[in-house]
Parts: sequence; structure tokens; C-alpha cells
Amino acid sequence: MSDSDQTVRVRPATLAKREQILKAAVEIFGNKGSTNGTLADVAEQVGITHAGVLHHFGSKQKLLLEVLAYRDQADVAELAEKHIPGGPELFLHLVRTAFANEKRPGIVQAYTVLSAESVTDDHPARDYFEERYTTLRREVTAAFHELCAQEGVRDPDTIAAASAAILAVMDGLQLQWLLHPGTVELGETSEFAIQAIVNAVLRPGPQLPTYVYPA
Repeated sequence: MSDSDQTVRVRPATLAKREQILKAAVEIFGNKGSTNGTLADVAEQVGITHAGVLHHFGSKQKLLLEVLAYRDQADVAELAEKHIPGGPELFLHLVRTAFANEKRPGIVQAYTVLSAESVTDDHPARDYFEERYTTLRREVTAAFHELCAQEGVRDPDTIAAASAAILAVMDGLQLQWLLHPGTVELGETSEFAIQAIVNAVLRPGPQLPTYVYPA
């Protein structure tokens, strides 16, 4: 039997077990958070050993990254193209995501912790978040260009800043919400911020005083 034949025969079972572990991890980390939830908890729910989880994912950090990627896939699983929508619909999708995140604080906590840690050198999550932000900025930028064309607005020079600002405000609000869940409404506040940024691009209001850089 060739190696390729063996791989084909083993692969479905391996993928099925990985998905089973991921589903358990989503539940464990979603309920307990990324710090209190353990690999032992995940292993127990799946019915394997701690070493079995490590065999499939290598480390807790890598499993958490896979959980985030799995969450992203689940968010678009019911969409026609299995991908976040383009054009103006993208802004509505971002708002829906913020409301959905209110129901999964543990996963939001894992995302927030890993994204902050990823700025350090050689962190295993760095490539994931660099690619994530690059892709999202590009897709939000494209959505802004399409929306401006629909509204008869010439492409303003604020789109790049607005695209980065939308992602920044969403992630920043998640941090505030995790710290003060009784004070900050994640979904409603995210919707307000996204609408405000979109309106600032389409119908800019009075300008704030220009900051004068010190000599």
C-alpha cells in the first residue's frame, strides 16, 4: 500500500476527530474562557486523553487559534458563498457578528488575549492576525468603494482610515465589554460606531480643529 493510499484512508477519521475536538473546545472556552478552560476539559468531553488533544493540535495556543478559525467558518456557514459578504452588506454582517459575539464571551476573550499577545516576536498567532487584519482591511475598503459608487460619492481619501478604524473600534469595544459587561453594550455600541464611521465617509460633517504638530 502506498503512503498516499494510506493517507486517503486515514484522513477522514482524523478530520472527524479534529472537528469533534474543535466543537468541544468552542463549548469549553466559550463557557470557561481561554484561561480557565483547559485541554484536560476538552479531552474529557471528547473522550480522549490530554495527549490525544496535543497529538492533533500541538498546544493550547494552537488549539485556540484553530477555534477562532473554526468560529469564522461557522459564522459564514449558512451564507451562499461560505464567505463574508461584499459591498454594503459587509457592514451589516459586521454588526450581526458583534451581536453574535455577545453570546460567546469565552471565545471573544480568547480572541482578545491572543490578538494582544500576537504583537510579540515569534508568537504563533502573529501570522494569523496579520493575515486576518490585512484581509479584512482589504474587504472593508472594497465595500466602501462599492457603497460610495452606489451613493454617487466620489471615492474620498478617508476610506483607508475608515476601514482600519472600523476594525479597531470593534476589537476595542470587545475589550471594554469584557471588562465592563454591565456597562458596555457590545452589539448596540458596535452598530453605532460602524454607522458613524460609514456616515463620516459618505456625508462628512464639520471638521474638528486640525492638530498642529509641535515643531
